Amino acid sequence: MNKVLFIGGTGIISSACTQLAIDQGIDLYLLNRGQTSHRPIPKKAKSLLADVRDSSSVEAAIGSLAFDVVVDWIAFTPDHIKQDLELFRERTSQYMFISSASAYQTPPSHLPVTESTLLYNPIWKYSQDKIACEDSLIMAYRNEGFPVTIVRPSHTYDRTLFPMRGGYTMVHRMREGKPVIVHGDGTSLWTLTHHRDFAKGFNGLIGNQHAIGEIVHITSDESLTWNQIYTIVANAAGVATPDLVHIPSELIASYDPDWGASLLGDKSHSMVVDNSKIKRLVPGFEATIPFWQGAKEIISWYDDDPARQVIDKDFDLMIDNIIQNYKKAQSKS
Repeated sequence: MNKVLFIGGTGIISSACTQLAIDQGIDLYLLNRGQTSHRPIPKKAKSLLADVRDSSSVEAAIGSLAFDVVVDWIAFTPDHIKQDLELFRERTSQYMFISSASAYQTPPSHLPVTESTLLYNPIWKYSQDKIACEDSLIMAYRNEGFPVTIVRPSHTYDRTLFPMRGGYTMVHRMREGKPVIVHGDGTSLWTLTHHRDFAKGFNGLIGNQHAIGEIVHITSDESLTWNQIYTIVANAAGVATPDLVHIPSELIASYDPDWGASLLGDKSHSMVVDNSKIKRLVPGFEATIPFWQGAKEIISWYDDDPARQVIDKDFDLMIDNIIQNYKKAQSKS
């Protein structure tokens, strides 16, 4: 039985891997500040409470423990990697870093993207930091044989996460018959992966000696346009034909820089990946949950509790302003 440490373990992606690890009989430890309200820690997982950004707090929590595998779900900067290297060099036989498919060449020069596609994102700092993290770990592997496995998820979701900016506010607008914004012309291709599907591939890498020194992405093989994604969500919410208004990503960025960065640095470009490598490393891996099924899970979760149906009034007003101003500009041109 593998003794595994998850740093984090209750997030959107990691929670499914946590539950599957327990189901698989893995001796699982979770290092974090405690459970979230939406994703409780499974009873069979051993909880280590610490401030993961404080090395002394982590050292006190883990004591003399060593692990077959350490997975850091919440490392985002080279400083986080530096801390992990100092803490776990002598404590693990495999260290797994969660990077991001948004680190790939943006926009991609060809599709599908493979693990050999170069990393380059000139726009989104989140992706730039992930690239820098990978660089630090690859150097540690080359210089000292640090047993790293780098995993690149793409857009992975659970029942709590809508794929579009604004979350439930967008769904509320659809149900009210109000227009919603789709970036660009809505025809770029995108891949959405249910976290339970991701877990099947990821957990197959835990303790997998063939994965040491390797980089691998894990996604569904289903590719959808953004027009299709919005329509699938609308249909799940009981709206047959949503009013989709197409707005240039650059214009969206002028109103909301964070939204714009996630579009121009990621979602406005088609992203389709070749999953041959994960299928070689984890024979039998297959993503089996289509997004129409996942969208029904999301809508059901929000409809089950009205307290979850939060309307962001500022965001809602911004959507109205963007659409109104864009249509005015279009009518004058």
